[in-house]
Amino acid sequence: MSLGGWAVFALVWTIFVVSPGPNAVNCIRNGMNFGFLRALWGVAGILTQAALFLTLSAVGITALIAASPTGFLAAKIAGTLVLVWLGVRAWRAADRPLPAEAARPGSIWLRAFMVATINPKSVAGYLAVFSQFVEPDVPIGAQMWAIVPTALAITAMSYSGYTALGALLGRAALGAVGNRLVRRGLAACFILYGVALGATAVPGWD
Repeated sequence: MSLGGWAVFALVWTIFVVSPGPNAVNCIRNGMNFGFLRALWGVAGILTQAALFLTLSAVGITALIAASPTGFLAAKIAGTLVLVWLGVRAWRAADRPLPAEAARPGSIWLRAFMVATINPKSVAGYLAVFSQFVEPDVPIGAQMWAIVPTALAITAMSYSGYTALGALLGRAALGAVGNRLVRRGLAACFILYGVALGATAVPGWD
C-alpha cells in the first residue's frame, strides 16, 4: 500500500468509526455507568471484533456473507432483535439507581463485542476497505501490516473518546431526573438503530 493510499484509507476509516452508531452509544453508556477506566473493557470488545472482522475480510468470508441474501437478511433480523432488546432493557433500567457494585469486566467486554458483531454496518465497512484499498497484485499479508494497526489505532481512539464523553456525563451533576433522561435517551438510540436496521430488511426500504 502506497503512502497516499494509506492516507486515504486512514481518512475513510476515521469517518467510518467516528460516525455515531450502536458502538458509540454503547461506549457512552458504559462510560456513564462504570467510569472511564472500567468502561475501556467495552473498547477492548470492539477492538476484538474489529481484529476478527479484518481477519475474516482478508480471507474473504465477509464477502461470502454479504453475497448471500439469506445470510445477510438473517444478520439484519438478529441485529434488530438484539438492539431493540438492549434498548428496552436499558430504558427500564433507567428508572433504577446504578448498582453499587460495578459490572464485571467480562460482561462489559461481551456486550460490546456482541453489539459490534451484530451490526451489519461492520460487514459493509470491512468489505469497503478490502474492495477499495487492498491491491490484488500485492500479497495480502504485506498489506495487512499497514491496514490492521491503522484501523485498530483509529478505532481505539474514536471509541475511547466516546467512552470519555460518557464518563464526563456520568460525573456531571445532572441530578436524578437528568441522569434518567440521558440514560433513556441512550436506550432510545438503541431502539431506533434496531428499528432502522429492521426496516432495511423489508423489500423496498434499502
